[in-house]
Amino acid sequence: MSKCSCNCDCDSAPTLIFPCSGSSDTGEIADRAARKMTRDGTGSMACLAGVGGQVKGIVLSAEAAGAVLAIDGCPLDCARKTLELAGIRKIRHLRLSDLGLLKGRSEVNESNIGIVVKYGKEALEEVCS
Repeated sequence: MSKCSCNCDCDSAPTLIFPCSGSSDTGEIADRAARKMTRDGTGSMACLAGVGGQVKGIVLSAEAAGAVLAIDGCPLDCARKTLELAGIRKIRHLRLSDLGLLKGRSEVNESNIGIVVKYGKEALEEVCS
């Protein structure tokens, strides 16, 4: 698992990224951004369905994470709410509609994925400021 690249307590625990991965264009953008951030070493994409299903190991991993990023494709905030319902509280949250990427109107392309990656990295850097 990847770790936060800053010098703080979160450097000793993994950084987990939970995208909504919903059925819309913005869900796909959130998913692909999380995968890119994992490949880039920013953190490790984790299974949001496992959190929702109360899979003990996945929930425990989220609780132990140094940083948790929820990426939501729309204002329904399913990723953030799923984590909160499981008792996860240290959540950085990124909503694509706040970045101008609107459900049903956002092309799934490298440019839009790059926007989400940029702001996702910034949100995780704030954890350690």
